[in-house]
Amino acid sequence: MKILVCISNVPDTTSKINFTPDGKTFDKNGVQFVINPWDEYALTRAIELKEAKGGTVTVLNVGEADAEANIRKALAIGADDAIRVNAFPKDALFVAQQIAAIAKENSYDLILMGKESIDFNGSQVHGMVGELLGLPVIFPAFKLDLLDDTTARLEREIEGGKEVLEVKLPFVASAQQPMSEPRIPNMRGIMTARTKPLKVVEPSGSEPKTEYASFSKPEKKSGVRMIEAENAGELISLLRNEAKVL
Repeated sequence: MKILVCISNVPDTTSKINFTPDGKTFDKNGVQFVINPWDEYALTRAIELKEAKGGTVTVLNVGEADAEANIRKALAIGADDAIRVNAFPKDALFVAQQIAAIAKENSYDLILMGKESIDFNGSQVHGMVGELLGLPVIFPAFKLDLLDDTTARLEREIEGGKEVLEVKLPFVASAQQPMSEPRIPNMRGIMTARTKPLKVVEPSGSEPKTEYASFSKPEKKSGVRMIEAENAGELISLLRNEAKVL
């Protein structure tokens, strides 16, 4: 079985986010980048399936050279090889086109990724990849098992409960917690990752359809106003006249 896992290189959630003075570009200075946490669930589950059923796991990233440290981390966790499309991930369609092009060349049985990236939270790429490849898309799944070499069973949340689906391979699925427990690379994995193949390819497809006009931070929250417990009337007045929530 050949599994493709798509990963994003995203800022650590503890990083302080800033933009360039013109507000048009994210400022990377001083920012620590990590594998997108949602993608880690997909990666770990792919490795678990490989260990149980055999096969290979390929990691794919659409990004620039600074993403290679985290690509190597994915290899250290247990992926067999990696591909980096040498392009800045400008928009969801552009990224999906790159993934679809790689998938068409290699005929993967299963394409996995996180339900969204934590930087843009778009939740678009998996659906676009499925459309470009003509494959079913399961979004987002919190459980994935292979019943045999041709069929998988997935579970996902729906309003008021969960839904259990069976789907024929190949297909695209996005992952969320608790599909797996993300792994930490051990020393052996780190050493072997250095020699695993990491292929760099140039992008294909059309130019991005969108561009970002500007970025800005949310307005700072105002200070908290404390109201004495016995002054319920004042609280009601403030909620009605200032907060406008009553």
